[in-house]
Amino acid sequence: MKSLILGIESSCDECSASVVLHENTSKSSRLEVLSLAIYSQIPLHQPYGGVVPEVASRNHLESIQPMIDQAIREAKINWQDLSAVAVTNRPGLVGALLVGVSTAKSLAYALQKPLIPVHHLEGHIASIFLDAPAPKIEFPMLVAVVSGGHTNLYVMKTYPELWPLDFLSRSCVARSRDDAAGEAFDKIAKLLGFSYPGGAWIDRKAIEGKGKINAFAFPRALPQKSVPDFSFSGLKTAAALQAEKLRKSGELESRLSDFCASVQEAIVDVLILKIGLAIQNHGCQSLAIVGGVSANSRLRARLVEDGPRIGLQTEPIFPQMKYATDNAAMIAAVGAYRFRQGHALQGEKLLTISAHAHPET
Repeated sequence: MKSLILGIESSCDECSASVVLHENTSKSSRLEVLSLAIYSQIPLHQPYGGVVPEVASRNHLESIQPMIDQAIREAKINWQDLSAVAVTNRPGLVGALLVGVSTAKSLAYALQKPLIPVHHLEGHIASIFLDAPAPKIEFPMLVAVVSGGHTNLYVMKTYPELWPLDFLSRSCVARSRDDAAGEAFDKIAKLLGFSYPGGAWIDRKAIEGKGKINAFAFPRALPQKSVPDFSFSGLKTAAALQAEKLRKSGELESRLSDFCASVQEAIVDVLILKIGLAIQNHGCQSLAIVGGVSANSRLRARLVEDGPRIGLQTEPIFPQMKYATDNAAMIAAVGAYRFRQGHALQGEKLLTISAHAHPET
């Protein structure tokens, strides 16, 4: 069975559309990305040091149709060739989500095609299956979604073709109690004067300056083995106080690489600790890291280095770099799985889909 899915993503500051071909047989499943159009709003938000929801929503209104047109054109298909339309409807900035959801509803209704609402985090998990032979997975697999908005751990017991609709709620074993890891990177980078998004700047500065990872004693919150969750707000506060101290003494610039390396190590230490705890507690045989922070060089190096120590039997799985951050191909991928399962709305029913800012809604 073959299906062509148009995916639409507008949950935050990337406006994206993609056409994905899903080939599914009794023996195999393959996702081929035929097109991927992304308009990044980073230059728009850089003057503010972070995403401004109103700016994001207004820009999505301007860019979403050009992105969809580009995706259809690059895929070299006609509108009627589509099997279904998939759209992110949670979680995210509600105004930004509404732009994508409203566009998808209008498009699907006009074309008389099914519409599939997609949870953004399911998209990130599905990103490891895009444009490549299916990774060799030994179940159960632990999946760490580490991004600017989330730091969650899920135990995946089967391939996504068989995911139930409540997959995320049933499989979540840990989450951040306050700031996400990517959020901590960005906020600390902002107080250092780096432009948005800041995580890549911290990573780069730590490498270029050969920063010492233990130059500053930043806290590692919730170190107890009995606590599976993450916390990064205390680190953010400690980093702010230390940065102010260095700024007053005139040492911040000279010790910036050490500062960045120490902050990064504190975040990575906590991620490794909790990932290892989950692997051991749930008998996981493999590990996947998805989301924007999966691109962090220190996290990747530490997972390879510390894998055997934390109970990892195989090399960790990462999405291709182009699918690590928000994109519509991963949304189309989940849409393809749900379409194959028969979970798609048609006709008047598709008009009932709405946008939800929070994942629990």
